[in-house]
Amino acid sequence: MPSDLQSRRTTKLRKLPRAFFAREAEQLAHDLIGTILVHRIDGKQVSGRIVETEAYVGAHDLACHAAKGRTARTEVMFGRAGHAYVYLCYGIHDMLNIVSGHPEVAQAVLVRAAEPLDGWQANLSGPGNLAKGFGITRRHNGLDLTGGEIFLLEDPSYVPRIVRTRRIGVDYAKEWKDAPLRFIDADSGAVSRPRFR
Repeated sequence: MPSDLQSRRTTKLRKLPRAFFAREAEQLAHDLIGTILVHRIDGKQVSGRIVETEAYVGAHDLACHAAKGRTARTEVMFGRAGHAYVYLCYGIHDMLNIVSGHPEVAQAVLVRAAEPLDGWQANLSGPGNLAKGFGITRRHNGLDLTGGEIFLLEDPSYVPRIVRTRRIGVDYAKEWKDAPLRFIDADSGAVSRPRFR
């Protein structure tokens, strides 16, 4: 039986260029659903289809790390789009974000969940599980995601059923806590809980 990747070889899987990421975080978060995240490590490759994202739209967004100013931790968010922003959450979980927009604006998209492809068995539901499953840690902070280690592919053959919801775990963000900036593939079982809110 052909693997998921083999069955997609008849469709051109194009590596996403920097221009794809150099857009507003809200638009990027929507358009990342259905793309394929790839990590090449130690001669092996793992890949998964992104099924859940959240947009963080700048310093005025009180749920965004940039809301507390420019720091050593957030410096990468103020740089070029298409780089990884990886941070430690609750002292336990690394989280993968993708810098978006234009330099100095500090926008990013949190990759919250993916479906493993090509027979890979992994729990990629939730941002902590996703980073752990992909072997993504803070050492990847600032990595160029248009390079050859961690990158994303466009899959024109896949059309997700995208639903927009409120973000998760940002109740501290005052008027921004209810902003509908989370995007999910409603047909995916890998989306983290709650699915809809």
